[in-house]
Amino acid sequence: MSDPTHAWLVLAQAHVRVPEFEKLRQHFDSPQAIVEQRPRELTAAGLPEEKSAAIASPPGEKIAAAEEWLQQDGHHIIAFGGGDYPEMLGQIPGAPLLLYVNGDIDVLHLPALAVIGSRNPTQGGSRNALEFSRHLAQQGFVIVSGLAQGIDAAAHRGALDGSGRTVAFLGHGIDRVYPAANRDLAHAIAASGALVSEYPLGSAPERWHFPERNRLISGLCLGTLVVEAARRSGSLITARLAAEQGREVFALPGSIHNPLARGCHALIRQGAKLVETASDILAELGPLAGHMRENTEVAPGGEKRMPAVDDDYSELRRVLSHDPVTINELESQSGLTIDQLSSMLLILELHGEVESLSGGRYALTG
Repeated sequence: MSDPTHAWLVLAQAHVRVPEFEKLRQHFDSPQAIVEQRPRELTAAGLPEEKSAAIASPPGEKIAAAEEWLQQDGHHIIAFGGGDYPEMLGQIPGAPLLLYVNGDIDVLHLPALAVIGSRNPTQGGSRNALEFSRHLAQQGFVIVSGLAQGIDAAAHRGALDGSGRTVAFLGHGIDRVYPAANRDLAHAIAASGALVSEYPLGSAPERWHFPERNRLISGLCLGTLVVEAARRSGSLITARLAAEQGREVFALPGSIHNPLARGCHALIRQGAKLVETASDILAELGPLAGHMRENTEVAPGGEKRMPAVDDDYSELRRVLSHDPVTINELESQSGLTIDQLSSMLLILELHGEVESLSGGRYALTG
């Protein structure tokens, strides 16, 4: 049981959640040590009995199949808290303990935009999704969606047409493709981006998996663009999650006679930014994306780290304290602009140095 990969797979098969894992790690230090414990010791540390029993008696065939899958080129698992784990996902409520990835794990650390919408869009909706995604991918954004028919597929194809990068979050095990009609598209995504799933290999595309995985689509991204959606749509769930996660929400308006425009119009009434051109999105997210590219780099061994601190960050840290302060106060004290501060505060928040508080205030953590 000394192999950390094996230990992570055991924990994932037992459906251990991040808060449960963090509590166990306080007692047993490492994943390997956790899976070596007797069920009563795990239960005494706060883990539910059924999960303690599952760790003690893991499904050997399923874990062996996952270990065999990992031997293939481009196949990875990424564990919570590790250097390869996407920082954007690590900040959201309900972050997954383990991610299964087929493709390039580095793409998960680049500035990303979610493009989502109806599974049965109009021709105009599909064209808009494809063209927006192509243009924004050419500007350096990773296009993220869910591999569904309709807007999702158009968004992925647009990114690929623009020679860009795209990520698909799956609502099933990564060893499957659903819907089957998107098999060739899935292969193309894995070749130039990544397929990602939180579900163990062999997991079926259960109905509840898809709204559950939507938090990851929005969570990885700086913003979410809804292209077409009915009033009752899974895309509106993703948009709501994006707003709750502190991400930007964009919506394309449409004809008042198009029922698939009503969901977008509802989002705009609720505060989503109305988008007419890709430049509208670039104006909002460009500064944040630029700072993500400049301020995140890969250290030897794959660990993510902050680069050498520049003068602007030194000045911002000087005026920050544990007492909450508004961004306007930071502007007057630091000499930095609101746009600069917004993107820099996000970077510091992602690295756990700053916390965002109610009323638009910020304070140092710890």
